Amino acid sequence: MHQNGLGREVLITGGAGFIGSNLAARLLQSSQANVRIFDNLSRPNVETNLAWLRSLPGASRRLQVCMGDVRDSSAVAKAVAGCTEIYHLAAQVAVTTSIANPVEDFQVNAIGTLNVLEAMRSQPTPPFLLFTSTNKVYGSLESLRVRKQKTRYVASDPEFNGVDENACLDFHSPYGCSKGAADQYVRDHARIYNLPTVVFRMSCICGPRQFGTEDQGWVAHFVYSAIAGKPITIYGNGCQVRDILHVDDLLDAMESVRANLGQCRGRVFNVGGGPGRAASVHEILLSIEKLLGKHRRVSYAEVRPGDQPLYISNTDGLRRLTGWEPRRTIDQMLRDIREFAGSLAHDGGDHADKRQTLPAEGMVA
Repeated sequence: MHQNGLGREVLITGGAGFIGSNLAARLLQSSQANVRIFDNLSRPNVETNLAWLRSLPGASRRLQVCMGDVRDSSAVAKAVAGCTEIYHLAAQVAVTTSIANPVEDFQVNAIGTLNVLEAMRSQPTPPFLLFTSTNKVYGSLESLRVRKQKTRYVASDPEFNGVDENACLDFHSPYGCSKGAADQYVRDHARIYNLPTVVFRMSCICGPRQFGTEDQGWVAHFVYSAIAGKPITIYGNGCQVRDILHVDDLLDAMESVRANLGQCRGRVFNVGGGPGRAASVHEILLSIEKLLGKHRRVSYAEVRPGDQPLYISNTDGLRRLTGWEPRRTIDQMLRDIREFAGSLAHDGGDHADKRQTLPAEGMVA
């Protein structure tokens, strides 16, 4: 692999989004890689990320922005041509949106991913592909017995150390089905066509440049709502637990599998904060209240379909093969989101107002 970035032609689908823009910035700032962003800019506010990327040193020479949709196989083929690496992040990301429009959800997530795979397969030397899947492929984890404590659910089994990659797949919700189908296509293309792929089944990722809403990015949404003094709706009782990972730790994980592709190609990894970075909805709200010194305004609604009472990633597989470990704490994640919100306000942005125009959903990891 091109460790110093020379000769690297990197394609990031969904590159104007939260994870994609952070990845593009790291590549522009810490390597000599050429970065190609492929995005349809359908998510509100991501133009802000694109403008930021274009302002970075080196962007004028090494950043290319291609407007397009992953459902357009011809556009995808053009974007893939000549790439040495693909980070396939473009997706429909919300469970509630998938329930409202399952056909579009499938077209974006499943067919869009197949378009990327087939374009990749047609290259003389197929590039490395990292696909971001989701913990939703494990469904509602009905076999995981939990008990309720004061502020959170805990596993009934005291030896529970998180969900590993051997857990049964149980696609629940159209979103779980579409991402799960894509997940399996990526895995099987590695087996059948010997393509160099890696799948990350991700838990909750958060950090700067995330325009979190009730629909997706719930931790950031809680921070922004608390800053603005706006009410927060909890779907369920608030004891649901997720492991949370800083986006910079996720980027470290991406770098680790690329650097160890010989051991990692064709593999699927659960990626999240693990037991040490697991928190309930209530606990995150308490931490935000402490950080901001503001009292929260909370209401409750019915739990969302397929919601997992407890999801914690077991990341031992990734650690064993690459040595990767998460380093940022939940408090640091919350501080970084607050600082990002402050930078938008300093720049005169109206992010809080724009957020209110986005679709609403509950806690979705």
